[in-house]
Amino acid sequence: MEILLQVLPATLYALLGLHFWRTRWSDAPQSTLGSGMATRRLSAWERLLLLVAIFLHGGGLYALLFPGGAMHFGFSYAISLMVWLALVFYWIENIYARLEGLQTLAMPMAAICVLLPMAFPGQHLLANAGSAVFRAHFMMAMLAYSLFTLAALHALLMAAAEKRLHKGRLSRALAGLPPLLTMEALLFRLIAIAFVLLTLTLGTGIVFSETLFGKAFRLDHKTVFAITSWVLFGALLVGRHLRGWRGKVALRWTLAGFLTLLLAYVGSRFVLEVLLNRA
Repeated sequence: MEILLQVLPATLYALLGLHFWRTRWSDAPQSTLGSGMATRRLSAWERLLLLVAIFLHGGGLYALLFPGGAMHFGFSYAISLMVWLALVFYWIENIYARLEGLQTLAMPMAAICVLLPMAFPGQHLLANAGSAVFRAHFMMAMLAYSLFTLAALHALLMAAAEKRLHKGRLSRALAGLPPLLTMEALLFRLIAIAFVLLTLTLGTGIVFSETLFGKAFRLDHKTVFAITSWVLFGALLVGRHLRGWRGKVALRWTLAGFLTLLLAYVGSRFVLEVLLNRA
């Protein structure tokens, strides 16, 4: 059943990705960004099928994370959970804002990530998993990761749209996107929310280290990467506010902050579990 709950959503994500590619991503040379031409919002059946995939993905993750009342985790679980939370946010946000085009990038990635726990099962048993404080800390961290993941995809989509716009040739998906300034505002809203969550995550991890992890706070590589990412995103928000950073500058800072944050936990767990074969 656990395998089925991973294969089914992966198949649905892959089929949706193929569908979105064929219906949203074909070339439309005469289109202009923000025109709304040749692109439509998610239809009722597309939203429903995506919701089914998200529901199955979540069910499979829950079974993997909480077997027999314990809590197992690992780099593959972290990636799958990050993508799942990002898709939940995307599904909700798509009701209020036009995010056409993003699904074509997100679906293939989701199809791969949902299968990662099959190849790299998590063997790390989390201590204090029953603590309400620990679970709040854990969810804040995962939400921050997920929103930064969505922000990184959003930044890549903006970069693709801007590049194609300069060439005067846009796909239907890119042509139907809102103006770049509107997309930029959404990007920084995602980053600002995620930055607050990351700040809370770091703050609770440092102040309540003994309660959360059963040991005094120490500056290890995970904390260094997380703090570095926090500094990068904080600098980006300050630069946006004081100097009006945008475009390629915002893209570089967003991707640098996201990759650094990815190394904070996912990278370290990958080294331990895959390269060193340690739980």
